[in-house]
Amino acid sequence: MSAVTTNGTMTALRVGIIGAGFMGEVHARAARAAGADLVGIASRTLASAQETAAAFSVPAVAGLDELLALKPDVVHVCTPNDTHPAITAQVLAAGVAVVCEKPLAATSADARALVNAAAEAGVVNAVPFVYRFHPMVREARALVQQGAIGAVLSVQASYLQDWMLLQTDANWRMSDGESRAFADIGSHLCDLVEFVAGDRIVRLSARSRTVYAERGGQPVHNEDIAAVLVEFASGTIGTLLVSQMAAGRKNALEFELHGSEQSVRFEQEKPEQLAIGTRAGTLMRSRDASQLTPDAARLSVVPSGHPMGYQDAFNGFVRDTYNAMRGVDSDGLPTFVDGLRAAIVTEAVIASARQAGAWVAVEL
Repeated sequence: MSAVTTNGTMTALRVGIIGAGFMGEVHARAARAAGADLVGIASRTLASAQETAAAFSVPAVAGLDELLALKPDVVHVCTPNDTHPAITAQVLAAGVAVVCEKPLAATSADARALVNAAAEAGVVNAVPFVYRFHPMVREARALVQQGAIGAVLSVQASYLQDWMLLQTDANWRMSDGESRAFADIGSHLCDLVEFVAGDRIVRLSARSRTVYAERGGQPVHNEDIAAVLVEFASGTIGTLLVSQMAAGRKNALEFELHGSEQSVRFEQEKPEQLAIGTRAGTLMRSRDASQLTPDAARLSVVPSGHPMGYQDAFNGFVRDTYNAMRGVDSDGLPTFVDGLRAAIVTEAVIASARQAGAWVAVEL
């Protein structure tokens, strides 16, 4: 854990990363941006860790045991999904803080066990629902909290990609767990909608579709598309569409909340703006820290006119996680409890889709 030195400054946190793929690199850049000391990057073998470790000029190590031997203050788990519970449990048992990539676990039972283990260990824990850290997402949330849009009446949201559009498109995720599209990106969408609305989905009706039974000569075990009708605790109703077969959409996460006075719309691919709808027309609010609410301004780390994006949001998430390790309360930090919530919602979607869209209750 970071300690205060004799001159009152904070020593850099010692950070270890397990998982040397794309997400491991994203986490490493965010850790560096937060001023951390990267002590090692681990993978299943030393060889698989070396290329990424070399890119960041840090030691490469083979496996979690060697990484923990380096005495990190926090470990970032960026390995394949099915390995998350075992690796995270071992890190917690060592009394080390954890940032675990989503999904925290494939089942709510495993996710709940990690929530309990983290509480017993008494360490900071976090799951990267990083879209919460776009400044204009925080601005949308503030507008809802302030009552500026009135009572939220309905929600329209979608997360669309096209990387699985063709039958020749194949990926390990198509056989990883009972859900792919919803567990992978729908979990982000639900977390973001609940976060901004300040409300919880209490029941849902879902339909899903697996377009190809086989891809690349391998059977497909989960869905390509999911459509979900949701009802919130307040009575708000909404629709969610998740697809990894939407041609031309690369990472199109969008939500729109319709209030009794105004509406608010955010598009992840246009993160510098927020659309405010009124009866008189639609106003575009641009990111300008001098005009934003305090929480949004806090995350606006470059001057207006200089675009911020995904890595900036990730950096904000990691910065807040490390601040929490130093005892600084960071509003909106997603923890293992939020990872558990995602697992519960995903299980409800799977259960409803199997029952041809029957309504299923969602409970934490």
